[in-house]
Amino acid sequence: MNEQKENILLLSCCAPCSCAVIETMAKQHLNFSVVFYNPNIMPFEEYQKRRDENERVCQIYHVPFIELEYDNDRWCEIIKGLEDEPERGKRCSLCFEMRLRRVMEYALAGGFTHVSSVLGVSRYKNLNQVNQAAQLASSKTGCPYLEIEGRKGGMQELRMTLINELDLYRQTYCGCAFSKTKTKQDI
Repeated sequence: MNEQKENILLLSCCAPCSCAVIETMAKQHLNFSVVFYNPNIMPFEEYQKRRDENERVCQIYHVPFIELEYDNDRWCEIIKGLEDEPERGKRCSLCFEMRLRRVMEYALAGGFTHVSSVLGVSRYKNLNQVNQAAQLASSKTGCPYLEIEGRKGGMQELRMTLINELDLYRQTYCGCAFSKTKTKQDI
């Protein structure tokens, strides 16, 4: 019997959305790494702030951190014509699917058994939309997607506590320059 141990690759958009999930998974002694693949974040200076803060959280919990390429030109080409779409619209679906698909390709090449994400943690995102994009990416790549819940069961409260305790940088928008949501309250 050749059982492969679970090795999860967790796609993170930012430290505030991922901190509670990272802490919980680390405390459960799960075998996982965090990947930062967010070509949607503009400008590049904002991308760097979010990447660095995400890496800092991973260091705190001794979790491997992986950064994939910043491929903003490709992202812009994929969402071309959808710049005026509202938050949770078609642009978000394409963005989620692009990012999840790239991470799944990386996961398969790197020996990971599953991909998961925190893309649906913010209340400004639609968790069902993220999960649908993940299932589409999974069907195209053959990489299994592990759905996680980062809002319920005390996760929202833990997230807010950690944001304050760790003094995390809190952005004012999702990352996409076309996003209409501009608040620090719950990103």
